Amino acid sequence: MSGTPVPHTERRRRHTLYFLEWAADQRPVHLDTEVDMTRIQEHRAAARAEGTRVSVVSYLLHATGRVLARHPRANAVLAPGWPSALRRPRTLRFGEVTAKLALDRTLDGERTVLSALVPGLESASLQEIQDRVDRYRGANAGTLPEFKGVRMLGRLPVPLGRAAFAAALRSPRRRPEVFGTVSVSSLGHRDVDGFHSAGGTAVTLCAGRIIDRAVVRAGQVVPAPVMRLGLTFDHRVIDGATAADVLSDLRHSMEEFDDGSREGVPGPDLRGTDHDQRAARGLEQSPR
Repeated sequence: MSGTPVPHTERRRRHTLYFLEWAADQRPVHLDTEVDMTRIQEHRAAARAEGTRVSVVSYLLHATGRVLARHPRANAVLAPGWPSALRRPRTLRFGEVTAKLALDRTLDGERTVLSALVPGLESASLQEIQDRVDRYRGANAGTLPEFKGVRMLGRLPVPLGRAAFAAALRSPRRRPEVFGTVSVSSLGHRDVDGFHSAGGTAVTLCAGRIIDRAVVRAGQVVPAPVMRLGLTFDHRVIDGATAADVLSDLRHSMEEFDDGSREGVPGPDLRGTDHDQRAARGLEQSPR
């Protein structure tokens, strides 16, 4: 059966299309691992018993903040002007971890993806993160002041919209407050085991569903709730070894999740160099 195609002018997704044009310069490489979510699921069940709902993505955000604080090379952006025959390659490393969380919402009757910022992840508590996630997932999320820019891009003529989008990202030092320093996306509410995307940041994390799989414990095969976690990194900013360290640290942090009572206990030392530790204390400009 055939019919005449019906033209549809994209308005609410224009910010996504502008982003994809801009992000085409990235050099994405994909990694993934499986995370045993037993400890997190037990913590979620205990919280529910006390009347508190905590989403899986909040645990991922909580771990991401701590991990990227230990890996400042991955909490960075390529400095403007590179590649260029006259500019040395440089990256800007950020002292604060701000996630750009992708949300599937409806805006003015049209389904779209909104990017919500969750700042201060290196020190935010799990409850503070969940409170912000709940705010963004509310029924009227599309009307929040945080998404004023998205609504504006849908109204502007395309040439002005492209120019406004580019202007917002022109200064890398302002990047955390407009675009975050790490991207996080989840499709775990659907029958999706794993996926990859490039979110415009040095590291993009993609979480699939949690499903019982066979794991080996003490030499015995037993069922356990497992989540596939994908990591896409921009090869212009970091190399594969650093990305693998970040993913390994994330897996360990989630599998050994602690609710904050042991907040002062250091995580696994996968940072590599003393230079990384110094850079974690503030914004640093350094050669790649």
